[in-house]
Amino acid sequence: MTAPQGAPPLPPPSANGATGPQSVPQPEPKTEPRASRPLPRAASRGHLRTRISGIRTALISGIAVLVVVVIFVIQNANAVNISFLGAHLRVSLAVALLLAAIAGALIMTAAGTARIAQLRQVMRRDRRKAPPA
Repeated sequence: MTAPQGAPPLPPPSANGATGPQSVPQPEPKTEPRASRPLPRAASRGHLRTRISGIRTALISGIAVLVVVVIFVIQNANAVNISFLGAHLRVSLAVALLLAAIAGALIMTAAGTARIAQLRQVMRRDRRKAPPA
């Protein structure tokens, strides 16, 4: 079997006895790089991010989270006793866990807000100290 004109010569048969086209690597076809070809106008428009698309994404995500929360509440409906700083409550396990998660999120939000305020203060101070250009 001979190689076509301009193609590299075929390799010798393999030691394990494999033959046929599966043992011969095929050369990649030469194509023009994608960066040099202009993109069609309609294809580039599909990646446009607008407020409406952001709202739609947030709405879909919110609905998915709501479904998960409803399933969580239904599966954890049994009541539990909670004692905290002298207060004694009897609430659903799901409600107790959701309240704990909300409290944790509020604490993290407060810490993040404090850090952002601190960084803004440092940036303002550095801007005042910088000599005019």
